[in-house]
Amino acid sequence: MFMMFWFFVGIVAAVLTMFGFIPQTIRMYRTRSVKDISVLTLVQFALGVALWAVYGVFINDFIVVGANVVSLATLIVALVFYFHYQGIPIKPDISAEG
Repeated sequence: MFMMFWFFVGIVAAVLTMFGFIPQTIRMYRTRSVKDISVLTLVQFALGVALWAVYGVFINDFIVVGANVVSLATLIVALVFYFHYQGIPIKPDISAEG
């Protein structure tokens, strides 16, 4: 029972980490703006989850590998959006005009 609890904690942590950058990625896509995004944060986090995935392979832990590969994929999408939208002028918010 005790180990089952910690297994559940690991699953919840993996899910939260896997989808942690999706809201930011969706926002970048919708607004076509990356002016408030730190590319250093994206790169640092991507390198971190890549190393966690390698570590997961080393310890033969599917949950660690899977969670970090999914996290890395979402971060790669965010980085692609960052570099794609970096040079695009920001659309004015016409709904705010009276």
